[in-house]
Amino acid sequence: MIAEEISRNGAKDAKPQLADGWRWVKLGKVCEIQLGKMLSPKSKVGKHPRSYLRNANVQWGRFDLAHVSLMDFTETEARKFELRKGDLLVCEGGEPGRAAVWNEEIKPCYYQKALHRLRPIGGLIDPSFVMWRMWLGANAAEFSGSHAKTTIAHLPAIRLAQLPIQLPPLAEQKRIAGILKEQMAAVERARSSAVAQLQAAESLPAAHLRAVFNSPEAQAWPKKRLGDVLELRQEVVHPYDKPKGAATFVGLEHIQSGTGVRTGSVALEMSELTGRKPRFYKGDIVYGYLRPYLNKVWLAEFDGLCSVDQYVYKVDATKADTTFVSSFMRSPVYLQRTPGLTQSQLPRIRTEEVAAVELNFPPLRDQRRIAAQLSAQMASAERLRQTLAEQLDAINHLPAALLRRAFSGEL
Repeated sequence: MIAEEISRNGAKDAKPQLADGWRWVKLGKVCEIQLGKMLSPKSKVGKHPRSYLRNANVQWGRFDLAHVSLMDFTETEARKFELRKGDLLVCEGGEPGRAAVWNEEIKPCYYQKALHRLRPIGGLIDPSFVMWRMWLGANAAEFSGSHAKTTIAHLPAIRLAQLPIQLPPLAEQKRIAGILKEQMAAVERARSSAVAQLQAAESLPAAHLRAVFNSPEAQAWPKKRLGDVLELRQEVVHPYDKPKGAATFVGLEHIQSGTGVRTGSVALEMSELTGRKPRFYKGDIVYGYLRPYLNKVWLAEFDGLCSVDQYVYKVDATKADTTFVSSFMRSPVYLQRTPGLTQSQLPRIRTEEVAAVELNFPPLRDQRRIAAQLSAQMASAERLRQTLAEQLDAINHLPAALLRRAFSGEL
């Protein structure tokens, strides 16, 4: 009977052509779908506390059981909500559709209303196969956004039951599910390796800066206060001065932490300004004094405007090399020498505190040599970081591609 309904649904819905032997079927025709027990204050203090799964316990293809809560289930409720080996648990909210197959990791175990339990009817489906189908739908935003028609991401049972799935014979389902499991495990190994490499690359700039400014050689250089070589620019563009003309804005959000790399900018018309903006010039040091531990220090590549959360400094070129000084200001050594950051929710550093920081200065010729060396190292580190970030992005797109291929019958 169910097989006949599968065939009828496929003809009625006129879905795209499937591989030979595949059929379209609505999920509710092949699975019993049931929400878990509603959580309530009373259920937390009942006479029969039992382990139950929450939305947070269900991850893609696995369960996070580090924190399993207890809730009261009566004997009747226990029979209704007890999990069995092979049950597919699907998240109703949070990340709708996120799913994993239960293998009795805890026994007995139950589940709350934030989860759907899908239990196969008539042995026509492999739960793991359906889990991968849910992952395909989540990747395609099938359960959220404009598809969900609600402001909160949500996958109600009635909508889940109407979900059309591509269904090959059971043996083929199991074969495809097994291949996907192996492929996804390989993707995860590649992803973990790429993440580790990217983290190592992201630590290189700080390591290069520390190697220069915390070296035994640097300790032998004479010290000067930054205030001896920095001049604070105080040129500010005010809306009430009726400024005109195009300008480029570079804010804290456009500067990469610890590297000085600018990741963006905003073109604006000064006549439309609604607040004051400090002005900087090419070659100035634009320094983020809000949350200074982020080390957002940029050496300006052009003239423009910045935010009021940034100081603008001009370096006395007769005393110091601008790149050398800006490199020091984004180094871990600089923060170690800062005389007391303001302890608050949004820590900031005052201009007098910046001026008081001591820097070991070699002769100007050596500053330029070291600055050139650091610039080359930082550029190399950034190229490596970008390459690894692109590799990680490509790896992150692999699951969706593998799932599309599997459910088009290409495996």
